[in-house]
Amino acid sequence: MTKQRRRPIHLHIMVSEAEHALIQERMTEAGIRNMGAYMRKMALNGYVLNVDLEPVRELVSLQRRCSNNLNQVAISANTYGGIYPEEIKALQKDYAELWEPLSDLLKTLSEVVAL
Repeated sequence: MTKQRRRPIHLHIMVSEAEHALIQERMTEAGIRNMGAYMRKMALNGYVLNVDLEPVRELVSLQRRCSNNLNQVAISANTYGGIYPEEIKALQKDYAELWEPLSDLLKTLSEVVAL
């Protein structure tokens, strides 16, 4: 019993050595190792978008810290019945640190989408 392929149509192209080297270079830049996946993506969409998610990871880390601090203040308020002004200032500082990189990231994303 033969297995049905998802993509049964075979396409074949010829390239020069220089073109092959350029394709390999662009695949490396895009972080794609599968030639078929790269060629399919380029043929259907005309571009490959390689996104650096490091700023997002940083924002997630800041968000976790802010959430943890807020949770600690809530526990303190529920246990002892009050919140110290220093705790509120620390939370405000954390959220200010979070919003600046978030704003920068959103600007960058809007520029990418505008392309």
